[in-house]
Amino acid sequence: MSVAAIRLKAIVLFVASTCATRADHDDKAVQSLIVAAYSAPREAFEKSVFPAFREHWRKQSGRDVRVRASYLGSGAQARAVIDGFPADIVVLALEPDIDKIAKKGLIASDWRMRTGQNGIVTRTAVALAVRTGNPKGVRDFKDLGRAGLEVVVANPVTSGAAMWTFLAFVGTRPVADALGEIRATVGNIVVMDKGARESIINFERGIGDVAVTYEQETVVARRAGRRYDVVVPEATLVVEIPAAVVDRNVDARGTRASAEAFVRFLTTAEGERLMGEWGFHPARAAVPGVAKPFFVRDLGGWSKARELFGKDGAITRAVGDAR
Repeated sequence: MSVAAIRLKAIVLFVASTCATRADHDDKAVQSLIVAAYSAPREAFEKSVFPAFREHWRKQSGRDVRVRASYLGSGAQARAVIDGFPADIVVLALEPDIDKIAKKGLIASDWRMRTGQNGIVTRTAVALAVRTGNPKGVRDFKDLGRAGLEVVVANPVTSGAAMWTFLAFVGTRPVADALGEIRATVGNIVVMDKGARESIINFERGIGDVAVTYEQETVVARRAGRRYDVVVPEATLVVEIPAAVVDRNVDARGTRASAEAFVRFLTTAEGERLMGEWGFHPARAAVPGVAKPFFVRDLGGWSKARELFGKDGAITRAVGDAR
């Protein structure tokens, strides 16, 4: 079976399981709202945000809503929506993944302006998970290339989180100045997983001395009772998470009002508080604990950053040479 066929089958099964109903068929019906998300916000959404939004929507509209979600890597999720997955909302790791959907005509090109905060709904930072007591003395990204250190990180070919990770390695210096450290770090990688969640799970299983991950992922782990230390480098990349309403789908399913309300809810005081319980930070505020934050815009924006990960991109070549 082809990849496209597998995706289509998954989409059909998901839709069947949601028993989605158009809003205008029955004012008393429980409306189904579908969120296509990358993997990191799973716990925040399922345990906190979705139940709270359901109550929020009842009070605002007098109607009920059932929020369902699919969780995949950011790029895979974008491809699924393009292939026909009927998501009302996308919450992805990378702005360019939402732009890909917009280029296919499913999302209006002005989605950043309509979402607010330039399309960003929440933030975290790139951080380092280390063994309790930090026995290897890891303090900064430059330490990851030291001889004898075992590193766990996601693959930038398959993971949006890993793109953030490798951009954090570069920092604000010229890319050429960072390539030696990147090659040394890649040479220390013992597992290069397809996604950020898989990386931290492998680290929790005892693989590696350090895992490069989202600071938010370490909060989820601690809430689940897993124990290790977290190092936030003095200068690190602030990870900005975008969201957008999938215009073609909400208009077809009659869910625009609740979908737009959900995206707005993420940046309300209540939404920010609930996301904050799981390690996410407000889009309009500084990330606590980050002394010297920098952003993708400081690296020339996503158009420049994406070039580093292309077929002949500098980071792609550095990873290939070291592997």
